[in-house]
Amino acid sequence: MEKESEIQKLLDESAIRDLVRRYAHCVWQKDAAGAAGLFAEDGVMDTGDRPPLEGKAAILEEYTQTFDTSIFYPFIHNHVIDVTGQQARGTAYIELRGEVEGVRMEGYGWYDDQYIQTAAGWKFCRRRLQLLHYGPIEA
Repeated sequence: MEKESEIQKLLDESAIRDLVRRYAHCVWQKDAAGAAGLFAEDGVMDTGDRPPLEGKAAILEEYTQTFDTSIFYPFIHNHVIDVTGQQARGTAYIELRGEVEGVRMEGYGWYDDQYIQTAAGWKFCRRRLQLLHYGPIEA
């Protein structure tokens, strides 16, 4: 691999890792607009427990409502990325803490991600949450 293409790959991987970290930061901060802004215009968010949210506007609407009533604290680990030109795929493992309708929750799993490079930088093209466990914290 040429040195320039290797450097570009490292830059792309760094930008994608930052995208994933920024998403978690926006969720912690209840920043619905910030989280939705990390998706491509036609991006898709699939939480696995309801129909996928299609398009940045739908993501913003749902996140605004959800962040008004619930709290989520995602912790991201072990991020694997495969870049192919202006597209990439990734897996980011997650531990999730939260509070939904007054009930403290916990879970773990991973995100299956597809990323796309746009004029505004790397964005989520499709994000699917795969939770192996998610439920009330037992005392």
